[in-house]
Amino acid sequence: MQPELVNFEVVPKIVRADGEAEIAIRPLYEHCRFRPDVTYEVSYYPCEGFAERTGWRNGDPATQRPPTRIEDSVLRVRQYFEGEQEHVVRVQARSGDQCRPVGAFRIYSVRDDLFRRRAYKGDMHIHSCRSDGRESPGYVMGACRRIGLDFVALTDHGKYAPSIEARDAFAGVETDLRMFPGEEIHPPANPVHIVNFGGRFSVSDLLADEACYRASVQQVEARLGALPPGVDRYQYASAVWCFDKIRQAGGLAVYSHPYWFVDWRYSPPGALTSHLLDTQPYDALEVIGGYHRSEVDSNTLQVARYHEERARGRRIPIVGVSDAHGCERGELFGWYYTIVFSPSPELGDLIESIEAMYSVAVEALPGETPRPYGPFRLVKYALFLLREVFPRHDELCQEEGRLMLAHLAGDSAAAEQLRLLKGRTAALLERCWQGTGGA
Repeated sequence: MQPELVNFEVVPKIVRADGEAEIAIRPLYEHCRFRPDVTYEVSYYPCEGFAERTGWRNGDPATQRPPTRIEDSVLRVRQYFEGEQEHVVRVQARSGDQCRPVGAFRIYSVRDDLFRRRAYKGDMHIHSCRSDGRESPGYVMGACRRIGLDFVALTDHGKYAPSIEARDAFAGVETDLRMFPGEEIHPPANPVHIVNFGGRFSVSDLLADEACYRASVQQVEARLGALPPGVDRYQYASAVWCFDKIRQAGGLAVYSHPYWFVDWRYSPPGALTSHLLDTQPYDALEVIGGYHRSEVDSNTLQVARYHEERARGRRIPIVGVSDAHGCERGELFGWYYTIVFSPSPELGDLIESIEAMYSVAVEALPGETPRPYGPFRLVKYALFLLREVFPRHDELCQEEGRLMLAHLAGDSAAAEQLRLLKGRTAALLERCWQGTGGA
């Protein structure tokens, strides 16, 4: 974590574009407090290199000195934040001819549609020991909160009940992690993998009545026109049927790992993937999936294909998922996830926001800087949040996740401790947003 984040709290960090805001830079410790007997030089830099209204000129110190004052060791800076961009407020302490750097503090200005939304991290494709994962459903939930996730759907292979078990493991316990129903659906004789995120009922259970399922798919096939060469009619119709059923259940239908390389070929076949991308019967695409380091070519292909389809004018909602089959294996878990810009972390808002293309997929391989993928505007914003907001957020989540696991292990005091911690991450986000608990 950067020294500025360790030693200071800056509020607000998110401000309205094309408006004025007062930024409070509050030292957290005595050794870095602002002193009234010290001269502080404050410079302002719009990262896009423009701020026409304020007359900012690159390299001209006379045009980059915003009004400041110190109150109770808090440095307050008033600035007009032009456009949607990142801004830097640079503070130096002057003593005679010497200047000592205090810090470079970052703020982001966003337009109203983004300003009304908060940022939530989640994973909607992950497994437990009820299919081929390693840990119990409840353990997966606690481990997910421990690494900073705000929402999770357990999606065991062909099983919906484990996701309900995961939620029920914390019945009566107050926790800020949103735990939603889910499953990974495997239609018979169909290589397309599909995630049901948040649906009210199981689509996998509907597959148990094979005669009814086959008759329903045949009805879909009958409505299809001619298909491109190489596209299996049944497989495409089967996928469409599953996507439709997920929507009937009120869930988000996710087309999973379209460029998975297995058994010496892509699965699904390229022609089927291309037709699914052309017709878009799904709600969201796994543009970043849970691939091991030896399989990252698949994510590279998915990202490249996504950008190519976007260049063709397609609207493609996206997600990133870990597809982890164990939380303590040292691989996949926490490597990939989604950031959704949503009015709230409730299921309906998350689904609507993803469908409206307010999400990015994040690749966060161990030891590497997280890389978000998606619309350019959101990627820029996500990079700022990953650097400036989520480190503190994740620290708070870590303690909550530890207590969730302690509760599962029988610690009778953990539930009460969780109750006392409830609301901390929401309060952090509110402090970061202008006019909702900031300066």
